[in-house]
This record gives sequence, structure tokens and C-alpha cells, in this order.
Amino acid sequence: MTAQPKIVNRMEWMAQREALLAAEKAFTHERDALSARRREMPWVRIDQDYVFEGPDGDVSLEELFNGRRQLIVYHLMFAPEWEWACKSCSYWADQFDGAIPHLRARDTSFVAISRAPLDKLQRHAKRLGWEFLWVSARKNRFAFDFGFSFEPEAHAKGEAIYNFRAPPKAMSDLPGFTVFSKGPEGAVYQTYNIQGRGQDITNGAYNLLDFTAKGRDEDGLPFPMKWVKLHDEYGAA
Repeated sequence: MTAQPKIVNRMEWMAQREALLAAEKAFTHERDALSARRREMPWVRIDQDYVFEGPDGDVSLEELFNGRRQLIVYHLMFAPEWEWACKSCSYWADQFDGAIPHLRARDTSFVAISRAPLDKLQRHAKRLGWEFLWVSARKNRFAFDFGFSFEPEAHAKGEAIYNFRAPPKAMSDLPGFTVFSKGPEGAVYQTYNIQGRGQDITNGAYNLLDFTAKGRDEDGLPFPMKWVKLHDEYGAA
């Protein structure tokens, strides 16, 4: 946002808004075309039998579909040694519960998966009032196999790849989504993934801020999400 916005009359504002609308419509059509390409992506069969720790006991990747044909997984950054989950991932996760009934209505299940032990996940979820299913991958290689967790040696050898390039920092865990579908024969397939800035479109609060005059207001911060806190910490001294 500029220090002093231009002030105009209603007629001039409407003219500029109409011009911007033309660009927005073009962007919407481009997004529709990109979404169509996304749906045409080939699938990769998942033969590994991943088992997770959930609130009702062990659960397999196939069982996480819960009878539906599609599954969206959010890789929520929470390494086993951390006391609390990533605050930026928590910013994303604050918005999941309201979306889940609508996803289920379209034959899609949702789950968050982290490497921290189940008791830590449950403590964090209780603190923030989350109800979505959140399971632990503490005992398997799921997060590593799908490119969201990295051993120190992988960083040291330049073998850590996130969003098709080396991560900017040697972090053990990074965020994003993996999307799965079941084939007619019942096999599980990966159909898509999202990493890096590709996640922006899934954050409702960010997209609402993009409509405002100040926008995300992150210029000048040490890094864009420096301002984000766990939602119960805003306003704290």
C-alpha cells in the first residue's frame, strides 16, 4: 500500500474497478484452465503399506479414506522433538474444520499428518480447538517418502528436494499437501501435491487480506510470516 493513496470520485473509481475486473476475469479463466490440467495429471500407485497412530489406534493410509474415493493430506510441520507445531502451519490448520463437511460432500476425506507423537498432536489440537483428524507418522517413512521431511545427511549431501529444488534452509520438516485417489480396483494412487507458495491458494485468511488496501502487509519483515502467531497468542503482551 502506498503512503498516500490516490483519492478519486466515484465515477473514476468505477472505471478503474471495471478495468481491474477484466484482468481478474482473465486470471479466473487461466486458473480454470490450470485446474483442468491438474485433473489430467497421471497417477502413481502407492504400494507401501503406511500405518499411522491415530486417536482410535493404528490406521492405514487406505483406512484414512474412510470409505471415500479421495483423500487430502496436510503435512503439518511438527517434528518429534518440538513442543508445539509450527505456527505458520497452525495458521493454515485453523481453517480446516469448516471446510471438511463440504469436502466430504464431494467424496473427499481430509487428514493432517505429522511426525510428532500422538500425545503432542492431541495437546496442540486441544489448545487451539481443532477437531479434524490428525495422525502421527512417527513410526513410518511417509513424510520422508513424499518429500516433506529430511534427514540431516540428505541436506549435507544435497539430496533434500522440496518443491523440485533444494530447500532454502536445512529444515527437518516442511509443509504442504499430498492428494490421493482410489482406483476402481481399490488401490491407492497419488494424484497431486502442493509445496512452497503453491499453498497460498488454500489459505482463506491470506486471500481475504489480498482484497484489502494493505494486503498482507508483510513488506519489511525479516520473512513474510514473521507476524503469524498461534491464534491464542494474539494480543498477548
